[in-house]
Amino acid sequence: MQVKAFDYELPEELIAQYPAEKRDECRLLVIHTDTDELEHKKFYDILDYLGPGDCLVMNNSRVIPARLFGVKEGTGAKVEFLLSKRIKGDTWETLVRPGRRLKVGDSVVFSGTAPDGTESHYPDKGLLRAEIKGYSDDGTRIAEFKYDGIFMERLEEIGRMPLPPYIERESTDMDSEMYQTVYSSVEGSVAAPTAGLHFTEELLEKIREKGVKLFYVTLHVGIGTFRPVKVENIEDHHMHFEEYFIDEETASGINEALKAGNRMIAVGTTAVRTLESAAYVDEDGCAQVRAGEGSTNIFIYPGYEFKVVDSLVTNFHLPKSTLVMLVSALYDREGVLRAYNEAVKERYRFFSYGDACLFVKK
Repeated sequence: MQVKAFDYELPEELIAQYPAEKRDECRLLVIHTDTDELEHKKFYDILDYLGPGDCLVMNNSRVIPARLFGVKEGTGAKVEFLLSKRIKGDTWETLVRPGRRLKVGDSVVFSGTAPDGTESHYPDKGLLRAEIKGYSDDGTRIAEFKYDGIFMERLEEIGRMPLPPYIERESTDMDSEMYQTVYSSVEGSVAAPTAGLHFTEELLEKIREKGVKLFYVTLHVGIGTFRPVKVENIEDHHMHFEEYFIDEETASGINEALKAGNRMIAVGTTAVRTLESAAYVDEDGCAQVRAGEGSTNIFIYPGYEFKVVDSLVTNFHLPKSTLVMLVSALYDREGVLRAYNEAVKERYRFFSYGDACLFVKK
């Protein structure tokens, strides 16, 4: 199947640069996958499509302030780091710009000084350093960090939120709150699981009151989520690996619901990838999920047979992206593109800070 089959025209002005003023007041395009009907709603109207016994599965990964500004020791040359993935302990895969300035053995001191001259309020600039230890196959650097105290506290002091490249502005204090889901709790992502950004504590409580079961899984989103598909045939594309975790209690609750035949509604493509990566079929022929840690590079595109997920809350995704392919597998390619073209016509806001879709069947 050709990548170009998942293309659509998107006016640049529809790419959201800021979040909605109130999370659950963004627009919601409801796509009925069994009837092809489209409905234009507000996000808080999602309550009308949920009922007792339904399961809402959310990714509770929390975005870290992974964008760092520093200088190369010995030369003072300015460099920018974007943490991509923790390898082990204090060693990370890191995107470096400009990469040519850093070789194995070089060290960087971070102060939080951005290209515009803005500085962090961190009082002692010598307490976060990184040494380049090697190179990854994709050109990223392997960096080992040295610091006083607690690493995440140092990041909070001098790091900035790693907004997606299509948000063409510097991050602000507002993003520190709004680029996190209200239920985020496990630090480790360098991009938000954005479908969950639309939920408020009040809306989640109303959902619980309707008898909907809420489950939380963890998948740490890597920088690979923004990397384009560079092949012509989607079968030739290789996904990046991401780490996920499902605890015993959550797996047990999900498995009980699956045996009861309850609807399994994933909030975001990361929740889909977690559930489908952990899925297996038991001796009774029923889909179940395994508890525990895992690493997945699952690639879901049309032709994939879902084992666990049957409905999905998600944002609008980039043309020709693996995420458009994923939602096309859950629904169908023609239906997804028809819905996206309708959203363009109706001036929906696209991508991370944009509006939402609900792919749902009765």
